[in-house]
Amino acid sequence: MAVNSRINAAAWPVAILLVVHRVFIIARNGTPTDDFTTVYNAVTRMGNGQPVYEQAYNHVDPLYLYTPGATLLLAPLGHLDFSLARELFIVANAAAIVAALAVLTITVDRKLTSPLWPVAIALAFVTESVTNTLAFTNINGILLLCMAVFLWALLRADHTPQLGWVTGVVIGLAILIKPQFAPLLFLPLVKLQWRSLAAGIGVPVVINALAWPFVPGASGYLDKLMPYLSTTRDYANSSWAGFHAYVDFGAGLYWAVWLIFAALTAAAILGLLHWRNSDPTLWALTTSGAIMVGIFFLSSLGQQYYSMWLFPLMFTFVLKRSVFHSAGAWLAAFLFLAPVSWASTAHPDAGRWMNFFTATAGWSLLIVAISATVAGWWRSARSTV
Repeated sequence: MAVNSRINAAAWPVAILLVVHRVFIIARNGTPTDDFTTVYNAVTRMGNGQPVYEQAYNHVDPLYLYTPGATLLLAPLGHLDFSLARELFIVANAAAIVAALAVLTITVDRKLTSPLWPVAIALAFVTESVTNTLAFTNINGILLLCMAVFLWALLRADHTPQLGWVTGVVIGLAILIKPQFAPLLFLPLVKLQWRSLAAGIGVPVVINALAWPFVPGASGYLDKLMPYLSTTRDYANSSWAGFHAYVDFGAGLYWAVWLIFAALTAAAILGLLHWRNSDPTLWALTTSGAIMVGIFFLSSLGQQYYSMWLFPLMFTFVLKRSVFHSAGAWLAAFLFLAPVSWASTAHPDAGRWMNFFTATAGWSLLIVAISATVAGWWRSARSTV
């Protein structure tokens, strides 16, 4: 207890000051990359009766990528002054990240009075993911909270079935905003949590259906935005497809690597099923990480600040078994989370490449680390039978 008190005494001031610095200095200062103006302009167009999805799809500026249902939920922002709306959005996402880390602390069976929560806050708020989510004024923090509550409720829904509705609603809201969360429905499917599945599918379907008549030019989501999303852009894209778009090394090598990493991801996800009942916390948090990192690396678009959605996986570090008991996983995490610049006057080309694709390397290494660790667990389990 004395050790915990000492760690808390050191961690809380650092955590609080880092949150204050990121929210009120870095985020308020802003950066040339600005995700919020795109959102604000879209909901303003909605309020003015203008087509929401009329955008310059051949331009590198951030585009509005959210569904009509998400547009309806975000519409109140358009009734606020821009500066006030942006500041509230920053604070809401910062608070959501802090809350998500609290939920994850409880999920791994630690008390909020333990050092884990303030240490997690301090470490999270120095990462590229959190720093740029707040500086760009993105919604990633709120989505992290949805994911954390989803995992917490999922693990308790077997004993408290009504929590299945909570599980489904929060992941449904995440899917409504960013459909790449949909594969996480694999977890309640495996657990046969039908309430979770019904709500997880029903929330985005129903809200989109309700929003469609109220969002001007809603059909543009299907006619214009979806074709754009089906292409691979060669900027601000750390996925394997983004790397290939930036450096065309031939379709053969691209698909060979893609299939290898898809197989590794699938093998890890299926292998982890062995622990879904005997160690459900390990299973749920590790499987969620395997799914998300697979999406980042294998899909057409992976942005480095998505990496905060791997925080649940990293929380398994405190469990008796974890992918993050290996050096390889921590090396991977450094590559996709560290807010470092590799720019070099002596090696400008290498530095530029490192800045663009450290997340690609980190995600690929984490997929290898997860699959290798799960294979090791399987060998150990078989040897004890």
